[in-house]
Amino acid sequence: MGSNVDAANMEETRSALREKNPKIVFVLGGPGSGKGTQCASIVEHFGYTHLSAGELLRAEAQSGSEDAPMIKNMMSEGTIVPSEVTIKLLAKAIMKNENDKFLIDGFPRNEENQVAFESITGIEPEFVLFFDCSEEEMEKRILTRNQGRLDDNIDTIRKRFKVFVESSLSVINYYNSKGKVKKIDASKPVEEVFEAVKAVFAPVDDKSG
Repeated sequence: MGSNVDAANMEETRSALREKNPKIVFVLGGPGSGKGTQCASIVEHFGYTHLSAGELLRAEAQSGSEDAPMIKNMMSEGTIVPSEVTIKLLAKAIMKNENDKFLIDGFPRNEENQVAFESITGIEPEFVLFFDCSEEEMEKRILTRNQGRLDDNIDTIRKRFKVFVESSLSVINYYNSKGKVKKIDASKPVEEVFEAVKAVFAPVDDKSG
């Protein structure tokens, strides 16, 4: 019975999203590549709303909902939560927000996520912002930031790197073949990385440059 309700909800969500027709930029990069920091600057300078798939999932994991135990378990294992669960959370967040420009950070994590997002929402991203950073640099950053997150210990970090490389590269290759990937060298200092990011967003958002 639940699945019929879900299907109806999804159909409703899809038509509402299509009507809203938001402008979406996927933000991808390994754990510790600095996505969150750069997204905060993009929000400030270019007026986007930042939606972190990971934060939405962490909040849902603590919410006591029926999906919460499964999400918590998968996150502590470093594996990927089912597409429908994440897309439902993202869609809800997009519809609740009056803005029509969104950065979706940390999603799609794999090819199945990407296919499901486009088929469920009917939306393709404007482009994909890919923060390219070496594994050792990311590991160093994560271990020093220590935000007390349940998924920030060395074993889980390494699992997350492995999952990122094995899964997300197919997404990057797919969008690259469509000319939609903007690759940023994320190993540089924060300010330099943002200069590169600004060069990507300025022509899109401000024709005067």
